[in-house]
Amino acid sequence: MLSHIKLTAPLGEQTFTLETGKLAKQADGSVVIRVGDSMMLVTAVAKKHNPTARFFPLVVDYVEKFYAAGKIPGNFMRREGRLGDHEVLNSRLTDRPLRPLFPEGYKGDTQITATVLSYDNENELDVHCITGASAALMLSDAPFAGPIAGVRVGRLKGKFIANPTNKQAESCDINIMMAASQDAIVMVEGEAKEVPEKDMLAALDFGFETIQPLLTLQLELAESHGKQSRTFVAPAPNEELVALVEELATEKLQDALHTKIKLDRYAKLDALKQEVKILVTDKLDDEITQDFTQVFNDLKSKIVRTWILEDRTRQDGRTLRQIRPISTEVDLIPRAHGSALFTRGETQGLVTATLGTERDSKIIEDLNGRRDDNFMLHYNFPPFSVGEIKMLRGPGRREIGHGFLARKAIEPVLPDFTEFPYVIRVVSEILESNGSSSMASVCGASMALMDAGVPVSAPVAGIAMGLIKSGSKYSILSDILGDEDHIGDMDFKVTGTEKGITALQMDIKIQGLSQQIMWEAMEQAREGRLHILDKMANAITEPRRQLKSYAPRITNIRINPDRIRDVIGAGGKTIRGITERTGAKINVQDDGTIKIAATSEEMTREATNIISALTAEPLVGEIYLGTVAKTTDFGAFVTILPNLDGLCHITELSEERVEHTEDIVKEGDEIVVKCLGVERGGKVRLSRKAALGMKPTVIANKFSF
Repeated sequence: MLSHIKLTAPLGEQTFTLETGKLAKQADGSVVIRVGDSMMLVTAVAKKHNPTARFFPLVVDYVEKFYAAGKIPGNFMRREGRLGDHEVLNSRLTDRPLRPLFPEGYKGDTQITATVLSYDNENELDVHCITGASAALMLSDAPFAGPIAGVRVGRLKGKFIANPTNKQAESCDINIMMAASQDAIVMVEGEAKEVPEKDMLAALDFGFETIQPLLTLQLELAESHGKQSRTFVAPAPNEELVALVEELATEKLQDALHTKIKLDRYAKLDALKQEVKILVTDKLDDEITQDFTQVFNDLKSKIVRTWILEDRTRQDGRTLRQIRPISTEVDLIPRAHGSALFTRGETQGLVTATLGTERDSKIIEDLNGRRDDNFMLHYNFPPFSVGEIKMLRGPGRREIGHGFLARKAIEPVLPDFTEFPYVIRVVSEILESNGSSSMASVCGASMALMDAGVPVSAPVAGIAMGLIKSGSKYSILSDILGDEDHIGDMDFKVTGTEKGITALQMDIKIQGLSQQIMWEAMEQAREGRLHILDKMANAITEPRRQLKSYAPRITNIRINPDRIRDVIGAGGKTIRGITERTGAKINVQDDGTIKIAATSEEMTREATNIISALTAEPLVGEIYLGTVAKTTDFGAFVTILPNLDGLCHITELSEERVEHTEDIVKEGDEIVVKCLGVERGGKVRLSRKAALGMKPTVIANKFSF
């Protein structure tokens, strides 16, 4: 029976607690993490190696329970459903640094489940999921080369802080999440407000030092409670098979790999693979040739890595720093509010920007409550972009992750909502892909927003960097191809303006990176980013001064808050009628501010006139053309403004004595009246007698909604 143990370590201004032996004891590894009043249960279940599996089946699920924040879900079922985007992103955040720490070739089913049990609205648990997953795996017998731990690094007023609270994070100019082992950084993701590369490197150094006590904690936990890790060594392919494939395929492989067009290259490689397989099968036993595909692929990787490390050249003929040819274009979709086409080599993104009103904002419900999201960036990766056929089933985890990275890259340069009161949706459609499609989305989004007239503070570009490392030798690659991503040791995406970095994401496939390599990669990325920004300037250099003709124009007017009910009407009938009549979108706020969004001045003017009439106040001395709404023995009630009647007393109907009201006016008659006064209770006194022979200055509009 596993005994209960609780360990603590300092983490910034908080105390980090790691506990095991109390909850979920049938899992292979189980820990509870606590920071402040935020708590999370993280479990690991790891099955034995399955040689028939096609890949390593690692699944990470980060799940937020609404009871953790004392809330009931607001959906129809009143229970948690499929993972939201926030949970998917946090699941990916944990998956990425864990995956490379399992042995090459290992294929045992492994599942990490992180369940948020308590949330104090100050201490986020997202990055702690990395630490919890590592600790749970260290307690299990999985062949895991840990520990690793995660930390969020913020910079507030020039000072680095570990795991800033939600309130502190709002004011930070650097906000990154990172994971590290005892030796090196293994994962980075975050955003910044155009900070220099040296400042970002300093943030990473601070985070690396902060993580070390969390690693010591895990080692202590594993030593006292952990199981003996099972050893796994992938069986080496038969040496005779390796030698024969190298003999038969090396020369032809080199020729095929140098084919510049991706689909042509793949076709040549497939044909060569079949040709060599037939020859190998004729010479060797079936038992030996079962590893043929692995051997063939390993040879491909070996050839390309050797070119890069030894010859400093790449399979498409570029130098290590060279960016693929770039073409840019804007304003190519007629009805879109903004559009751009960004093509870099064989990667192409068609990006659109759409402007909407506050009613178009996305409603987010999570442990922090309900809120509106006024900026959305969606990334789509259809199968035709890589010449494949697949069912379209909505965005997967990869699409959600790439879209979120592009969003973080763009968000720092967007105007404040109070200055530019539009909800913005950017959509990136990847039409071709051969590496760096998320960075193409960043570049295209920046151009599409400028084409739409969104006053961004600066253009943003992105670049994906790669690394090939063997022993002490290494080569850093700018603007990597898809193949270079697959065979490489690093995928490092950096976005920013001319001034500095706005977002970055780094995944390492080896044990970690030295500070020197990271600095070189950042500098090389800055050089590439400036080159890409220069190419983007060929299409557009600054936001357009005016919105496109089909984009909504938002006009603000103010009314007396007491008259809001007159604009909305019973059950919203009036405001719906205004929208149907004018085509404008109307948003009424509690302080009496009304936002009118329309695509033409005529629509705006008509909606404004209607609202002004509905909320107009009677003015003493004004002459009105009104309609008799009702007659009584003592006079007539006359509608002089929409929803506003006044009394014209029988003595004010005529200069002569009037015996009966209907001798002068009848219900439905239009008459000219003068406003004599407005009493304290809002009663309006009118006179027909005082307006005889006068022309009306206000004609009551008759609106029927």
